[in-house]
Amino acid sequence: MGRLDGKVALITGAAQGMGESHATVFVEEGAKVIITDINKEGGQALADRLGENAVFIEHDVTDLKSWENAVKKAVETFGDITVLVNNAGVLGPIAKTEDLTEEDYMKVCAINQNSAFFGMKSVLPSMVKAGGGSIVNISSIAGIVANYGFPSLAYVASKSAVRGMSKATAVEYGDKNIRVNSVHPGFIQTQMMADATDESGGDALKDIPLGRIADPIEVSKAVLYLASDDSSYVTGTEQIVDAGMTAH
Repeated sequence: MGRLDGKVALITGAAQGMGESHATVFVEEGAKVIITDINKEGGQALADRLGENAVFIEHDVTDLKSWENAVKKAVETFGDITVLVNNAGVLGPIAKTEDLTEEDYMKVCAINQNSAFFGMKSVLPSMVKAGGGSIVNISSIAGIVANYGFPSLAYVASKSAVRGMSKATAVEYGDKNIRVNSVHPGFIQTQMMADATDESGGDALKDIPLGRIADPIEVSKAVLYLASDDSSYVTGTEQIVDAGMTAH
């Protein structure tokens, strides 16, 4: 029996990187998965590979109308949504606060922060109707601690907001049997990390107690736990997946 049998999950930013890994694991564990992304080609290719229990919907997470459309199509396809993984995100510029432009700040917050709000707002009615659900908001260790100038105040602000919104929604919707938790990855082997540092994580290795970069599947296993009934008494928490980076 799969750990997500009977679940309907919507995963944003799922055409590549961690989102692709989450979607793959979810289908393997029995969920019906709605893959959303602005990357139409990549998203459709993944849905085709995963088979009949996955569909792709082109989706701009920064636009509330796009969210409403994605949720409507998802419900029409698989029924009420019982799992939401707000995974879509962007690193943004590497810049000190005085050098950070208003445009860059607002763009990072729109993708990382506003999308989590829009996602929860759009999916909650479906979860309430279904009798409960699990929301997993992907934050970052930057939502726990700040790194000087890297990547920027915008990233830290947006990922910290995701952590706070998760707690607030967990308290607000606990009586509806809806759990909300945030996941805080450290350095993960994705294109986003490689673009910011290099394939090996650059200078970050010296700050990682386990001494290595994670495979995306190592984050997906934490997301799977929070999405499944194994975590039925877990809400309003932070799941840190960082090989000990925030421990010192």
